[in-house]
Amino acid sequence: MQNLRLELLIKRSLFSLALVFSACASSGSARQPDWVRDPYTRYNRQEYIAVVGSGSTRQNAERNALSNLIAQFDQAIQVDERINTVYREVVLSGTVNWSEVTSSETVIALSSGIDTLVGAEIGEAWVARRGTDYVSAILNRQRAARVYTDMVRANLAMIELLINIQPSEKYSLEGYSRFQLAATISDMTVVYGNLLNQIGMPVQGIRNGDVYRFEAAEIIKAIPVRVVVSKDSNVDRTGRIQSAFAQVLSELGFQSGGSNSRYVLDVNVTQMPVTFSNSQHFWSRIEVSANLGNATAGVVLLPFSFNSREGHSSQAEADNRAIMTAERRIMDEYAELLRDYLSGMSVGS
Repeated sequence: MQNLRLELLIKRSLFSLALVFSACASSGSARQPDWVRDPYTRYNRQEYIAVVGSGSTRQNAERNALSNLIAQFDQAIQVDERINTVYREVVLSGTVNWSEVTSSETVIALSSGIDTLVGAEIGEAWVARRGTDYVSAILNRQRAARVYTDMVRANLAMIELLINIQPSEKYSLEGYSRFQLAATISDMTVVYGNLLNQIGMPVQGIRNGDVYRFEAAEIIKAIPVRVVVSKDSNVDRTGRIQSAFAQVLSELGFQSGGSNSRYVLDVNVTQMPVTFSNSQHFWSRIEVSANLGNATAGVVLLPFSFNSREGHSSQAEADNRAIMTAERRIMDEYAELLRDYLSGMSVGS
């Protein structure tokens, strides 16, 4: 009887083990689907662009698949980050809209060329025996063509609106800004055009952004800016502050001077010694303000100001260091402020 019980126990154990192995085989050892090796066994090549990605988790596999999908377009959707930043501001400000794109963030994700394509989808999924996840990522050619064609057409319409202005408006700071923005939008339109070419749906009429950048450079050459500096006779005798502002303008392409200039940079410089009872150094405080204005309209377009203090063992060197600090801040801070102002004029208009 004891031997019989032992035999029954062994049989039950073997039967349980058989069930365990059977369960393992059904969950992880199923035959690899054909689409893992070639996604076009599952998706029509004429309708879709399809790739496969894998990873240790489903999320990693999806990310890998989307990256592989983007890689199909090589450099077609790579964008300079500076261009992307301005374009992002344009989209978020509502300056441009697309009828078939539900979210500006979707477009922006494409702009960075990192992790999203408008119209991309995750398709089939399969888990291998060893736990590796496989998924397919697909892009429907017709849907992508419809979305990106709308985006291209909207961009081309915006460019036309920006550059179609009277000569009196064109040769102004606003005109310069409009053509610069047109160049940025054109750069992004080239990106979308490249993608459409890749999926076999080309769009005509797209121009390189450099066309508008060249026009902007010609506009800026025709806009002299007069720099007027007010200061005491004993301050900055060699005119280093004026030279710093003139250099900033020159590097942006402006001409300096012109007694009848529409635009005037009105600069005021104040410098004075400062004493501290517990300090053995001499100190010099400098204050600089600069208002870029439209003399014809009598309005200030861009104010700028700062102050700083420098010390040394002699008053002359403290004064010199204060001027040096002012020069550096003008070259850095004012240059950046003016560039941002010019690039942002049309975004908010």
